[in-house]
Amino acid sequence: MGHDHAHDHPHDHSQVRGKRLWIVIGITSVIFIAEVVGGIISGSLALLADAGHMLSDAGGLIVAALAMLIGSRPATHRSTYGFRRAEVLAAAVNAGAVCVIAVWIAVSAFRRMGEGVEVETGMMLVVAIVGLVANLVSAVVLNGGQGESLNMRGAYLHVLADLLGSVAVIIAALVISVTDWHWVDPVASLVIAVLILPRSWQLLRTAGAVLMERVPDAVDPTDLEEELVGVTGVERIHDLHVWSVDGESALASVHVVADGASRHSQDAARCAVLDRVQEVFRGHGIDHATVQVEEPGHENHEDSVCG
Repeated sequence: MGHDHAHDHPHDHSQVRGKRLWIVIGITSVIFIAEVVGGIISGSLALLADAGHMLSDAGGLIVAALAMLIGSRPATHRSTYGFRRAEVLAAAVNAGAVCVIAVWIAVSAFRRMGEGVEVETGMMLVVAIVGLVANLVSAVVLNGGQGESLNMRGAYLHVLADLLGSVAVIIAALVISVTDWHWVDPVASLVIAVLILPRSWQLLRTAGAVLMERVPDAVDPTDLEEELVGVTGVERIHDLHVWSVDGESALASVHVVADGASRHSQDAARCAVLDRVQEVFRGHGIDHATVQVEEPGHENHEDSVCG
């Protein structure tokens, strides 16, 4: 006897999220061009480092936006879970690319340390201030949706890192203009790398956990198992699995062995056991769970033709 308790997960906000992403993509692309030109003219590695991060962000945001379009497609006969995992793949690609950019920035900064390259702070400061304003706007645009999906959270974190990077460039420009310490420029680029790498690594780990179908962090499997075993009418459970397709909602399946009273009762009583089991899942934030109720010893025959 099996029972599936499913809720449709609406994607009404996907269009709004998509518009937010495309707005930020436009802003990021313009600032990227400005920072590349400004970095070349001024000779600022920090400005070019921030431009490199802007480029990775623009590319990652485009991938995220396209993945969101794919993910909004309805489920099909072949893709019964739908296409939401496309967004997780996009987040993983985005995070991996930004990790590489951060390492490149750090290596370039260390190489630049002893060269004593002069920096034209006027251009550096103007472009960095424009970048700061643009990043503030982007952060405000994305802030409302950063809790809605892995993609949006990743996009927001990257914009936040860009914002902090712009602050680092501004501080470096001011310090250089006052002290003539040109080594501050590569140090500022190192600060940008330090800001980028941990957030990118965390996003990559989160996306990797979803792709490996690990139990979501919001669910404690030990507590869940203990509560399921404690349900009235349940003798024991096995084959408990909890995973996520999109990094947002959790799914689960479990085999429940009914106790003596439930095995010999009417279907209505056994359905009551199923309802209580589903209630436990809902209490752990799992709205879609497949439950199979079986007789004792059935698990020993599940590899057979009749399983």
